[in-house]
This record gives sequence, structure tokens and C-alpha cells, in this order.
Amino acid sequence: MAEEYVLIDDIIKNHNERILSLRKFYPFFVITDNAFTQFRGGEFKDLDMGYIALAVLRFFINENSFNDKPVSYKEYERFTKKLLQRDFDLEDVPEELTRYIFDKIRNSGRAFEMPFYDPEIKQSKLARVRLIDSTVKEEDVLYTITKEGIEFYLSTKEVKDESTISVDQLLLEKMIRSENFRGSIDVIERINIEVKALEKHRQEVMKLLLSDVHAGAEAVDAYMDRTTVWFAEERKSFAKNRELLDKAAKRVGTSDDSKAARDVMQLQTMLKQTIENHSALIAATAELSRFSDEMIIRSRTRSLKNAFDYKALLSRAITSDRPDILGMVVMPFMQPRRYKSLPVSIIDSVAMSHSGDGLKGEEKDVLKADLNFKYPDELLSESVGQNFAKLFYELLMRLVRWKKVTLSEYLAILEVKFGKDVYKNRDLYAFLVHLAGKEEYSVAEMLDERETFLEEMVVNYISQDTLMQYKDLAFNIVYGTEEVEVGQEESPLGELVDFSIVTKEN
Repeated sequence: MAEEYVLIDDIIKNHNERILSLRKFYPFFVITDNAFTQFRGGEFKDLDMGYIALAVLRFFINENSFNDKPVSYKEYERFTKKLLQRDFDLEDVPEELTRYIFDKIRNSGRAFEMPFYDPEIKQSKLARVRLIDSTVKEEDVLYTITKEGIEFYLSTKEVKDESTISVDQLLLEKMIRSENFRGSIDVIERINIEVKALEKHRQEVMKLLLSDVHAGAEAVDAYMDRTTVWFAEERKSFAKNRELLDKAAKRVGTSDDSKAARDVMQLQTMLKQTIENHSALIAATAELSRFSDEMIIRSRTRSLKNAFDYKALLSRAITSDRPDILGMVVMPFMQPRRYKSLPVSIIDSVAMSHSGDGLKGEEKDVLKADLNFKYPDELLSESVGQNFAKLFYELLMRLVRWKKVTLSEYLAILEVKFGKDVYKNRDLYAFLVHLAGKEEYSVAEMLDERETFLEEMVVNYISQDTLMQYKDLAFNIVYGTEEVEVGQEESPLGELVDFSIVTKEN
């Protein structure tokens, strides 16, 4: 009887919350239901309204959140026309069609209403949701995507090639701006869960590394590819949301809304704890990378056996049906003896023999030059060249993978790979100065002719085979236009984000 009560209580009390969670999907099905069958006699019935709606929402997210600006109708119309011409091969896109699509997604300016029954109070209710909102500014109507629209779009995609923490922070930023602090707390909890999941995964990788070095090394590479490339972006998002929350706290502090003040205070505490957990995860990930390298070196050392197992070799030869393998073992024994042993009888001859009585001339020490001797400045130049080669090779690998690397992302990767002590190495700063000496680099041209000191160092200290793998790579350096102000107690490395390296189109 008690179990039945718990079942019924769960169905009734949680029904309202479940419906409110499902309402973000309701507009999509309303929009796509018979979308073009009634429009102009079904002339455009082959168009996929679902694809078009999701593309428009993604466009709004890009403009509102990433470019931080609202969207005008002309910008929407220009985007939609290009989409229809490119993806549906429409040569002439009538203005009436783009207006019809826009009105369907906006529901002609009205909220989508989903009726449902609340069994707890035994009444029918309406769940309202908007995907796009509008505001009037200087006699021009501007449009922005709502937090429900962002949440719906993010819910339709299982994020694999992006950071889950980053997309959750995008939703968090939207909720803080709209002063939905209760919803922001839920998002922070989701971010915390994701950070804890990554930490748990890191611990599992560590255990696997201790039991099986080869499988563990592969798991470490997969983990690093999944997490480290997003650390810089995630930290930047954390800092931005923390700044927004501090501004919101000041606004709420001057109002009489005590509930909102409590929510903001709780949100600040949770965000601070999440940032600390994320920083600890970054440090633990760097330690995992160093530990993995150490375990691989130990494994290679242990694999050097001081004995040869003939039975194991015979077993492998029989299994693979390769008797010729035994020849590799037998042939050394069939060769002539290279080293002769000293017979015992020769000892008496050596003991009883007389040395020659002839006069010997005075022996003189002959001074020979040490051809391997290097002066201190040569050793320093060699050390600088090796460091420049490592930094340039790391840059080449990232450009092949990402096509574009900002300075902050490049420094974050170096910090994860070499540790925070990389900032104490003066060769890092010298490398950046020399790298900025040219605006364009081509690996193929570097192999033919070196124009700068950096190119000379790179070609001398990176093997020819390694550089040939990147011979088709060419990139240029793009500088930002914003001025950077650095405080006395701030690290300048965290602010140099007006500098990016982009691969050139062939």
C-alpha cells in the first residue's frame, strides 16, 4: 500500500514540473505541422521546416550570444534567402516566403500555448513559451532568442565535438541577463555535475593507466583531446558569468526583493565553488599528462628483458607457421668467432719473458683537440633552438587540428602540456617576439630558404621527416585592434587575446 501511495504521489506532484520541462519542444512540432502545404497552394511543400527552424535558431544564438548584438529583420531575411538557395536549390526566393517562415517561428508575435491538466489542483492550465522575442529601439524592431529557445536548441543535440560546460554557460549567461536566478541555479548544478563527471572519468583513466599502460595511454590521449582544448574557453566563460552575476547582485542589493537577493547570494556561492572545482580539474589533468609520460617511460624500461625466452620464440614460430624466424637465432652461432680467448699456457711465457734493454726515448704527451667541446654561448644557442622547435611544433599540430589558434588558447595548451613553469622560461617570450617578426609562414618555403632566425632554428632542430609532414601548411598572424590595459597585479599573459594565427586557404 505504501509503494502505491509513493507511485501515485510521484505521478501527481511531479506532473506539472515535467510538462513545464517538455514545453520547450512544443513550438517545434507546431511550426513543422503542415508547414508549407497550405502556403501558395503547396508550391513549396518540399521544403523542410524543421531544418529551416533549427538553422534560424542557430543563427540567432550566434548573433545574440557570440556577437552580442540583436538581429534585425533584414539580417534574418538575408540569412534565410542564402540558406534556401544553397540547401534547397531555390533560384528565386520570394520575400513572401521568408516572411511566412519568420511568422511561423515567432507565431506572429504571440507565445505558443500548450494546454495541459494539473492533477494536483484539478484544473486545466496553459504553458506559454516563446522562441524569439522582439524589442523596439530607435524606431527599428530588433529580435533576440529567448532562454527557452536556447535551451530547446541545446537539448536537440548531443554535444560531442563541443564542451558541454561551455554550452551550459551560454544558457547560464542568458538566464542571468534575464534575472532568472532560480533557473540559473539549476544550470550551475548541471555544470557542477559535468565537472564532477570529468573528474570521475580522470580517476578511471588513472586507474586504467596503473593496470595497463598501453590502454591507459590511449585513454589519456582521448581524455586530453576531449577536455584540454576547451579549458581556455571555459575559464573565459566563467569569468564573464561571474562579472554578470556581480552586476546583478549590485542591482538586487538596492531593491526590496529579498527572495531574489537570496537566490543571487546562493548562485554566487555555487558559481565560486564550481570555478574552484574547474580549476582543480585543470590542475589534475595537467598532472595526469605528466604521470602518463612517466608511466610510459617506466613501462619501456621494464620491457627490456635481460634474458631470451627460446620456448616463447618457438611457440610464436609454430603459431605463425614461420620456421624461418629460427634462422635469426641460429645464424649468429654459425658465424666465425670474432673474439679469441687467452690460453692458460701463455701466462708462463708472459711471466718469464725479458723486456728489451734498448733505451727508450722520452715520452711526450700529445695534446689533442676535443672536437666535441662547445662554448657556453653555443650550448645556450642549442638550448634556445630546441625550445623554439618544441614551441613551433606544438603550434603546427594545433593549426592542423583547429585551423585557427588564438594566443590565449595556445598559452593554455602550453600550460597544460609543460606546466605553469613554462611562463618562467624566457625562451617562450623570445619565441613569440620572433614569431611576430613575419606575418606569413609557409613550411615548404622554410625548407627551401630560411629568412629569419626563428625559421633557421626550426629547420635545424626539427627533423626533416617531421617537417615534411606539414609541408603543405601555411598560416598567417592576425592582430586585433583593441587596446589592452594590464593592471599591476594581473598577469599580462591572460589578457593578450588580440592575436590569432590562422591557416591560409590554398
